[in-house]
Amino acid sequence: MKLWHPTDRALWQGRDDSAEAPNALRLFQTINNCGEFTPQRYGGKIALLGFECDEGVKRNQGRPGAAQGPDTLRKALANMASHNGHERLVEMGNIRAQPEALEAAQQALHDAVFACQQAKMRTLVLGGGHETAFGHGSAILDAFPDERVGIINLDAHLDLRHAPRASSGTPFRQLALHCEAQQRDFHYCCIGASMAANTAALWDEAARRHVTVIEDLDVLNALEARVLPEIARCINSYDRIYLTIDLDVLPAAEMPAVSAPAALGVPLALLLRIVEALCRSGKLQAVDLVEFNPAFDREGQGAKVAARLAWQITHWWQW
Repeated sequence: MKLWHPTDRALWQGRDDSAEAPNALRLFQTINNCGEFTPQRYGGKIALLGFECDEGVKRNQGRPGAAQGPDTLRKALANMASHNGHERLVEMGNIRAQPEALEAAQQALHDAVFACQQAKMRTLVLGGGHETAFGHGSAILDAFPDERVGIINLDAHLDLRHAPRASSGTPFRQLALHCEAQQRDFHYCCIGASMAANTAALWDEAARRHVTVIEDLDVLNALEARVLPEIARCINSYDRIYLTIDLDVLPAAEMPAVSAPAALGVPLALLLRIVEALCRSGKLQAVDLVEFNPAFDREGQGAKVAARLAWQITHWWQW
């Protein structure tokens, strides 16, 4: 498949405790590691895909480096304990963007995700910049053309920019246009948005497109009153849910390794309360974690936080 590359098996290694007990296992020992792209063999499992791309970040005038994110996160995941759900993970390789060829990379990601979804797999994508969301999200929309798909973005940014070219700041406007072309409604909820990080023009665009926005301050101060009821509404309203997590929604103290660290942000403990409800809903179809940039990490701190988030999602994911 164009732009697809198998993952280096050496990334999946860690401490071997299997002599202690049959179930003393870690992810590197339970992940299904296929050397070719064959989703039809793995129905009912979770496809782990990487998107080695930061072309969108560059176009959005951000700090490049997210293309190295997927493999760094794999290393952080590999040595974590394997419990219920983790044995469903299938290593499905990386889509590797070519320089200045963002659109081709997004199409390749779309095609890989679409094939996995057609094979009855769920998809967990490690970005890459938030340009990941257009390739991933459009594939979910295309895989379920007759269903109501809700898009939930945990993010400090609305990413609804008007721009002459696609970037990490445009994916949700692109998805809105994709929905328009399919004559279907655009169901987008952004949780954790910072008013300080989004211009008035972006808030106007969100209002025009009837986007549900819950600011970071509301997540911190009114989780029970504002956020969890909105998550419940989404679960009740949609047939499938696509969850995209921009790691810059976290505070810079927890997540330094992103293009745009958040001065305030939403702590991991609160994010997990949101994510758990979605994972246990039975409607979560796809998840991605984006914008992780190992070039700006501090002693692997950000990688550990992102890996714990991915680990927890896999553990809770039900359908």
